Amino acid sequence: MSSSEMKAILHSKRANLYYLEHCRVMQKDGRVLYLTEAKNENQYWNIPIANTTVILLGTGTSITQAAMRMLASAGVLVGFTGGGGTPLFMGAEIEWLTPQSEYRPTEYMQAWMKFWFEEEKRLAVAKAFQVARVEFVQRVWNKDTDLKGEGFYIDDLDIQSALTDYHQKVEKYQKVADLLLAEAAMTKHLYKAAAQRSGASSFTRNPEEGDLANNFLNHGNYLAYGLAATTLWVLGIPHGFAVMHGKTRRGALVFDVADLIKDAIVLPWAFICAKEKATEQEFRQQILQKFTEHKALDFMFDQIKKACSEIN
Repeated sequence: MSSSEMKAILHSKRANLYYLEHCRVMQKDGRVLYLTEAKNENQYWNIPIANTTVILLGTGTSITQAAMRMLASAGVLVGFTGGGGTPLFMGAEIEWLTPQSEYRPTEYMQAWMKFWFEEEKRLAVAKAFQVARVEFVQRVWNKDTDLKGEGFYIDDLDIQSALTDYHQKVEKYQKVADLLLAEAAMTKHLYKAAAQRSGASSFTRNPEEGDLANNFLNHGNYLAYGLAATTLWVLGIPHGFAVMHGKTRRGALVFDVADLIKDAIVLPWAFICAKEKATEQEFRQQILQKFTEHKALDFMFDQIKKACSEIN
């Protein structure tokens, strides 16, 4: 099957992200499959590449050149990771192997460049992203009945205070450094609120800690990074032109865009799944379901396009 024969699904509407380990990814009969080796037999599983945004290849994986060619033709981003989906090891731009094409869109890249070299306008986009981030948390937590069932109510005093206080202060900041400090404080308050509701009051955010909540936060964040990298690749904007994290990370725009959805979806479910002692696969399925339910990818696309059209 050639790329022209595939039914195109907009990236913002694609449903699948994959984390694979201990398998071989290959092309067979015009499809991309992964092969798992069992004691008595080998099993093949199909990957619907036309409806997939990101594939993370974990421990014990390999991939053929033919499979990479088909993934590229379908616009699927590939990342190589350690066990459990973190850390990311290798790729183009930030940590992603992005499909190459001579015909990438230029409209959004040109719009991004018009404001990016002006510090004031970069700050304006950073502020707009932070406001959108808070509003997305409010929207998701207000409508998600599953979260409410776990005690996450948007009008609870601690949650409302953290979000409202940050929302009101965003416009006052004149430096990205001040915005980063305030953003870290807001996220810390949300960690505390989530920890209290899941019975993990002694929680401390440390990516190297190794407890379930920290591991799930790491894993969920990398899934969000995959969606962000996909969004930027589709719109043709290089990952290095960040508005907040750019001074320390070459691919920091991925982190800026991923932050739009992490607090709303990854943060609460990492704590809930840790409380329930969920497996890594169960957590991943929960996160991906919520990404789809709350149209996280659509939201990312909308915010990037909005910045391109409104700031210039």
